[in-house]
Amino acid sequence: MQTTAYGLRITLDVPYEEAVDQVTAALKEQGFGILTTIDVKETLKKKLDVDFRKYVILGACNPPLAHQALTAEREIGLLLPCNVIVYEENGQSVVAAADPIAMMEIVGNEQLDPVAQEARQRLERALTALEGATIPA
Repeated sequence: MQTTAYGLRITLDVPYEEAVDQVTAALKEQGFGILTTIDVKETLKKKLDVDFRKYVILGACNPPLAHQALTAEREIGLLLPCNVIVYEENGQSVVAAADPIAMMEIVGNEQLDPVAQEARQRLERALTALEGATIPA
């Protein structure tokens, strides 16, 4: 797993459609549901008549963690849900998730730290499971 300044990233050797299904299942195993699905390729074709790679943005939500975050910081909804992307690149599927710790640091509310830590751990477990390994709970 690679980390960036604001995300976690893996590459899978499976077709894009299979990757989207696997990501959705792995997130579900960690307590996340998918609230929104934005098909970027389809949207850009429809709105701008441009061709783009297969690319989806999944709005993943873990209700207990979202509730904790919203209770601690009413405006945190601006940073929810956790965005996870899947796109096709060079015959592989790339999966990346926004790092909840990086997102919550913007707010500067220490009450959000445990929520961000828990969300990140769950996302890491989901991505690691997709790579074929597991992180202990």
